Amino acid sequence: MSLTDLLVMLAYLAGMPVAALALAGCQSSPQTYLEGHADLPWWALSLSLVATETSTLTVISVPGIAYGSGMVFIGLALGYLLGRAIVAWWFVPLYQQGRMLSAYDWLGQRFGTSMQRLASATFLLTRLLAEAVRLFAGMLPLATMLAAMHWHVPQPILLGAIMLLTLFYTVCGGLRAVVWSDSMQFGLYLFGASACAALLWHGAPSGTWHALQQAGRLHLFAHNASVLNSPFTPLAALGGGALLCVASHGTDQLMVQRILAARSLRDARLALMGSVLGVGALFALLSLSGVLLWARNGGQTLAQAGFASPDALFPAYIVHDLPPGLRGLMLAGILAATMGSLSATLSAMTAASVGDFAPLCARATHALGCSALGFARLVSVGWACALVAGAGLFAHASQSAIMLGLSIAACGYGPMLGTFVAGMAIPRATARTLAPAFALSVPLLVWAMLAWHPNGQPLAFAWLIVLGIVALFGLAGLFHIMHFSHNALHNRNRRPHP
Repeated sequence: MSLTDLLVMLAYLAGMPVAALALAGCQSSPQTYLEGHADLPWWALSLSLVATETSTLTVISVPGIAYGSGMVFIGLALGYLLGRAIVAWWFVPLYQQGRMLSAYDWLGQRFGTSMQRLASATFLLTRLLAEAVRLFAGMLPLATMLAAMHWHVPQPILLGAIMLLTLFYTVCGGLRAVVWSDSMQFGLYLFGASACAALLWHGAPSGTWHALQQAGRLHLFAHNASVLNSPFTPLAALGGGALLCVASHGTDQLMVQRILAARSLRDARLALMGSVLGVGALFALLSLSGVLLWARNGGQTLAQAGFASPDALFPAYIVHDLPPGLRGLMLAGILAATMGSLSATLSAMTAASVGDFAPLCARATHALGCSALGFARLVSVGWACALVAGAGLFAHASQSAIMLGLSIAACGYGPMLGTFVAGMAIPRATARTLAPAFALSVPLLVWAMLAWHPNGQPLAFAWLIVLGIVALFGLAGLFHIMHFSHNALHNRNRRPHP
């Protein structure tokens, strides 16, 4: 790594937290710490949504997947567009009706606190595991760079360093600092992705575009893949992408927290629909880089090119092929993606913990003798430690990190989405049947993710969401029948015999 690269990275690491904290202002209460005064502009929330959604997994995994499968992530973005429209006109008005700290406040209003806390606990657990995958994946490019310089830094130290810097501005500036830092960080790695795609296109020989067309690398969908295993078939990308977006942006506190911070219903919808443009642009640039790398390598498979996994492709290109300065900028962008998703996760998990488990948090605050704001910050620190510990679980994962992260999240998305839909569309739905159905369907989905491998490959995350919805309604129907039969039998036994 050149001196120029080092200076670029140091400039980012020093300047970004300072700028974010300057824009954030002072935090005087848990509400301002976790809600951001509800005065953030819609475009900043839109950029924050994109930065939260895409993360390092996107930056390092999409080029590798495009190398093997083509521009399929753009097809997935089309599904995201449909899903966002559903969320904007169906779910967002629910969150704008009253003052809510988390997405699960609405479940508490509709079904009671037990359902609220069950959903929130599921979010916390699945988000902890999915974000641990993100954190470990974000460390890989930095580890590759240090190894190229013959600097062998232990993984726990790298993980701790990334987390400490992220924790600093998150704890000091709250949600406002998170949103503003997300906006700057997304701009940084979007510029880096644009520069990589431009350099690869500039160095490509004449006829490359025609060769990519002939090889089917410009297709938006995977037409010859198994519909059960690939998330990029037309049905899985459009239907599954829409379903994933509805579940994540409609029921996941990580995304809903930004919707809750909007000034109005109009601003919330603008932020949500505007974010799909950023997602689509990033997918397109990274996918283009991947197919151009395939052309540059003469159509070799990843294994023939010497890569053990798709996630190793783009970090190797950044470290070994980018010119000085741009290499440092791209590495800073990858760090930015990691830190952006981490800060968003810490803020969302803290809001869910403090908001959905308020009585428990109040007792803990009293026992520790600290202020409510101080306790909220302690909760952020606690989740940061848990994320660093969890990242070590995925050190030897062979599956693409972005697919693994989406699969883990999908285990909670299906039952969660089914519960929200039941609450909105079925007036007679009650926690008596939904709560046990929810509690059973989540572990069922975890089993399906780990053990059910049709055609010898993991089940696509879109089908995990569908399976979760079916399992929730099926089990809820079963519990309803059992409850009805029990009541009928009880009433029959109470009748006096002649």
